[in-house]
Amino acid sequence: MLSALLTIIRRDLLVAFRRRAELMNPILFYVIVVTLFPLGVSPDQEFLSQLAPGVVWVTALLAALISMESIFRQDFDDGSVEQLFLSQHPPTILILGKVIAHWLITGLPMLVIVPLMALLLYIPQQAIPTLFITVLIGTPILSLIGAIGVALTAGLRGGGVLLGLLVLPLYIPVLIFASGAVSAAIEGLPYSGHVAMLGAGLILALILSPLAISASLKISMS
Repeated sequence: MLSALLTIIRRDLLVAFRRRAELMNPILFYVIVVTLFPLGVSPDQEFLSQLAPGVVWVTALLAALISMESIFRQDFDDGSVEQLFLSQHPPTILILGKVIAHWLITGLPMLVIVPLMALLLYIPQQAIPTLFITVLIGTPILSLIGAIGVALTAGLRGGGVLLGLLVLPLYIPVLIFASGAVSAAIEGLPYSGHVAMLGAGLILALILSPLAISASLKISMS
């Protein structure tokens, strides 16, 4: 099963790197929005540091949503999704591999550029590790939850709008706890409770999301 998981991850990464323009869109969106925010609102350092957690995480949610359709949409059209269920390996393992590949393509680059975004928004240095931790824990949750919505809408024409309506309400707890942890760190308050809730959410998503995605794909194929 580990070999099958790694094979799926490698396959999806190769496919993504062959479509470099689509690969860069979510990251460019993330960087551009965060960079333009001080120009469009206010360059005041104190004002930006107060709004920074919300700006970083709202932008991350939207960037993740932009990239979601790449998980299953093309595979659904060319019949690759059906092969997941015909394989001798559990479909949930193969689906998890596809979600991991999506996170490596979108979430990991966000994680790398987070310190730069923090500096642009004047986030205090003592809060940057907290921001890094929340992005590390929170972005996999976005991929796992988003994959459920993509699986439900994979068989629909123009399902992007419906995908947003399905997924965005489920993203709200991640936004609340992640931005709350960073805000608490900026103010020098305890933030371990917020991080613990994010960690619990990640564990639940890892356990339940592959099952929900598998069931959703079956519904879309029927």
